[in-house]
Amino acid sequence: MKTLLQCLLLSFFLATKIASAAMPDNESVSILFAGDIVLDDLPGEAIKNGKDPFASFANIFADADIRIANLECVVATTGDAADKNFTFRAHPRTLPVLKRHIDAVSLANNHSGDYGRVAFAEMLGLLDKQQIGRFGGGHNLREAHTPLIIERKGLRIALLGYDEFMPRSFEADANAAGVAWSEDEQVVADIRLARSHYKADLVIPFMHWGWENEHTSGDRQRQLARIMIDAGADAVVGSHPHVTQDVEQYHGKPIIYSIGNFMMDALDNDAQTKGWVLRMRLTRDGVQSWETVLANINPLGIPSPNPHAKTPCWNKKDNQITTCNSQGLIRN
Repeated sequence: MKTLLQCLLLSFFLATKIASAAMPDNESVSILFAGDIVLDDLPGEAIKNGKDPFASFANIFADADIRIANLECVVATTGDAADKNFTFRAHPRTLPVLKRHIDAVSLANNHSGDYGRVAFAEMLGLLDKQQIGRFGGGHNLREAHTPLIIERKGLRIALLGYDEFMPRSFEADANAAGVAWSEDEQVVADIRLARSHYKADLVIPFMHWGWENEHTSGDRQRQLARIMIDAGADAVVGSHPHVTQDVEQYHGKPIIYSIGNFMMDALDNDAQTKGWVLRMRLTRDGVQSWETVLANINPLGIPSPNPHAKTPCWNKKDNQITTCNSQGLIRN
């Protein structure tokens, strides 16, 4: 008969073998990032009238294992508009449509607090009710800096979100709901904790940073991106400037400084009507390839893919950023 110790050792061996076999080395997970989404105004009206403003991208989104976006508005029925130029508050009826296409959203942006902390807290509850993952914001400071862990095919991916654009009054406090702000030391600690405590295989920060309408990343963006990768991030993705920005590889890891807009109306110029949808292929060894799809946004704020446009792409084998069209990503 086997001793208790032998049985325990056998159980441990089998559990370890099953865990290591959960994701074969040659299997990958695809993660998709869409840019800034405002479900207020005309896109919200489309949903109210029974339309799906995501429909043109539905096949592309469905083909990814994980779908992420920046929710650039509060979704609530409460609160008072802040004293600022633009405030966005979408109706909760928009969330089932969002859920159809998006698995999780970053809340770390300068519009999450447009209607105050009460409305922000209401949004947290509404997202949870719809089972839409969220990160970059929470009921308090600790929750705002807690990574969202998404596991696919045995690969644990940690998502962190940070805002760098004023007003900082929207930042979460020890006992107050709000967004995560990107203090360098805290960001480094969060990335390291995602691995050591939350046992993430990969860590990806999704940033809200840079200056609006600037097509080139700024010194602060480049500095912080490198700090994050040096701390252990496997890729850095950004939005907020309302236009796409430059891309690079740092220590073999991608930095996509801004993927631009995805869904919003009342855009100021032609450059704001063009964003990227980013898809990365991930394994335990990190990002193996990434490509972008051009999103053309019409006057109603609704995007459609342009499969013929040449946009940035990269793969580990060639290790060179180039441009390619996205016809292979789009299924008719």
